[in-house]
Amino acid sequence: MGGQACVLYGGAEFSRDTDVLVLADDANLERLTAALDALEADVIAVPPFKRRHLKRGLAIHFRCRAPGAAGMRVDVMATLRGLPGFETLWDRRTTIETDGGAIEVLSLRDLVTAKKTQRDKDWPMIARLVEADLARHGEARDADSVALWLEELRTPSLLISLARELPDAARAAIPRRPLLTHALAGDAVALTAALRAEEDAEREADRLYWAPLRLELEQIRLGRRGPA
Repeated sequence: MGGQACVLYGGAEFSRDTDVLVLADDANLERLTAALDALEADVIAVPPFKRRHLKRGLAIHFRCRAPGAAGMRVDVMATLRGLPGFETLWDRRTTIETDGGAIEVLSLRDLVTAKKTQRDKDWPMIARLVEADLARHGEARDADSVALWLEELRTPSLLISLARELPDAARAAIPRRPLLTHALAGDAVALTAALRAEEDAEREADRLYWAPLRLELEQIRLGRRGPA
């Protein structure tokens, strides 16, 4: 669900860790524990590896020691801001075949949503992911792909070009993304400002989502530290 997924979708990103979304039920967490044991993975930082922390939306961080994976960090989560539960995300997943076998990743739309964070590096990645999909499937133009491009492209010139080519689809998408009115009008200045406002709103939503969770993490750290 992180940098490795971006690589698989063609939005190249160098990543030293692997971010994984899991189903946090008892049976699956037993399987996860067995996999982590095979990787000789230890928890680093906080919180500890507890189901309740995963359910709260916190990430559990591991460092692997097994040969072939030594030094690799694995971050595990069970809940993502702005996205539905694991079962729905699993139904919408993309299966990508590699030389090492099949890898299940978040759907492109869900990955883009997961990348709408406070982190500066995530917004250029969103642009690359959607532009790579447009370049790869631009001629096919099925309804789902067109909707994704219109709702998630972040480059004004590409949005204007697509809206001009597909005005009916762009008008239909305006209720979901009002800034498309500027794309249809060919107003690059207004569109650029609206895209910035859209990004700022998502950054603030992410900040508000994580504020109480960061407080919880700090309380866990203080609890581990013990009394002065």
